[in-house]
Amino acid sequence: MHSGRPCLNTFHAAITVRMTHKTVTRRCAFFGVCVTAAAIWTASIKAAEAAGSPILFNRDIRPILSDTCFPCHGFDANKRKADLRLDIPEGATAVHKGHQAVKAKNLEGSELWKRVTATDPKTMMPPPSSGKKLKPEQVALLREWILQGAVYQKHWAFEAPVRPTPPVIKKTDWPKTDIDRFILAALEAKQLEPTREASKEVLLRRITLDLTGLPPTPKEVDDFLADEEPGGAYERAVDRLMNSSSYGEHMARYWLDVARYGDTHGLHLDNERSMWPYRDWVVSAFNENLPFDKFTIWQLAGDLLPNPTRQQLIASGFNRCNVSTSEGGAIDEEFQVRYAVDRVETTATTFMGLTMGCAVCHDHKFDPITQKEFYQVFSIFNNISEKAMDGNALLPPPTMQLPNEAQSKEMATVGDKLKTLEKQLHEEVASLNYCDPATITNREKRAPKEFIWVDDEFPTNAKVAVHEGN
Repeated sequence: MHSGRPCLNTFHAAITVRMTHKTVTRRCAFFGVCVTAAAIWTASIKAAEAAGSPILFNRDIRPILSDTCFPCHGFDANKRKADLRLDIPEGATAVHKGHQAVKAKNLEGSELWKRVTATDPKTMMPPPSSGKKLKPEQVALLREWILQGAVYQKHWAFEAPVRPTPPVIKKTDWPKTDIDRFILAALEAKQLEPTREASKEVLLRRITLDLTGLPPTPKEVDDFLADEEPGGAYERAVDRLMNSSSYGEHMARYWLDVARYGDTHGLHLDNERSMWPYRDWVVSAFNENLPFDKFTIWQLAGDLLPNPTRQQLIASGFNRCNVSTSEGGAIDEEFQVRYAVDRVETTATTFMGLTMGCAVCHDHKFDPITQKEFYQVFSIFNNISEKAMDGNALLPPPTMQLPNEAQSKEMATVGDKLKTLEKQLHEEVASLNYCDPATITNREKRAPKEFIWVDDEFPTNAKVAVHEGN
């Protein structure tokens, strides 16, 4: 940290995942390429077929059922109708009064297929009263899924990622990476041709904006255009950008939004709070390419690690980024609950991809989370030695001091001087031949003396008067 202001609050919990590697391909140029590829993959059933991939429950089917079927036939037992569950294979394939909702590779034997293709309002699903209606391409996806075997998957947040096999394509000379193959497969499915490669100026502008959030300078453009060395000017530009401090600053912006970072308390008077060391730590974590398992553990439980380092303690400030208050009339117990709920929701959304907040009042209606499970996680975050009211203070405890290197040396020097002085003080006191008067016996008793004091002069400027009878 670049300042010695005392700062930062800490807390605890725990979980692990894995981080991406530090190249543009491995990070998928982050949000640009990743989001674009994902959108193309799920654009249509034709794209999926062209890519040579089967219909996947989590990618293609769960969104349809979650939107139109799960409210009545999902995880929430209190709202379930006809005792039918479509969110798990056991429920979908069970026989109900001689009917089976989903029968693998058999459309006629699948009541789900009959209902989504029915025209009678009394039997069609979703019912007209729900205000929902399936699109033709959604019906087609359900059809292909059943014919392909109606394979279910657990909620995607609980499935380990699996690297897919790149699809077979026609224009084999166009792709430069495997990601290009997926994009091209989707384009070919729509009978589209890739556009021609952008100019070098445009490419540099795109990658610079993607990796730093800033446009390239005129000099950077000139250097890029003049770079004819073997090994690729583009690759060198990527390395340069990812090694710049601006890279971590840009990437941290997205993470800090998820972490609900703010330089103020967020409620009531919205006073300043000193959380900036956590912000700087996130920036440095991206710039140093900290592995994502450490990036996760340090933020959720850095202070619980054995002999935690200064950086690990700072990282645990993730748990103190929630809004807080000290408003008159606010009830401590209420806000302690609010803070813990916020931490559960943030942790689940950030690290698990789950909307656990939906289970704070009831079992989740779409995801496999019960209200009991929500409060089991809640109990982890409900054990923290902090006051609910922040006192509108810059540093509501618990806090830690963060001196810089020069200040640390000065503090060590002053500490050594204090130790020397304290030692001298103790030695001086120990050398004194002190005798407590209370311990002395047979002392000579002093004879009592009587003193009479008469003041026969009035103070200067005093008004003398005689009061009769007094």
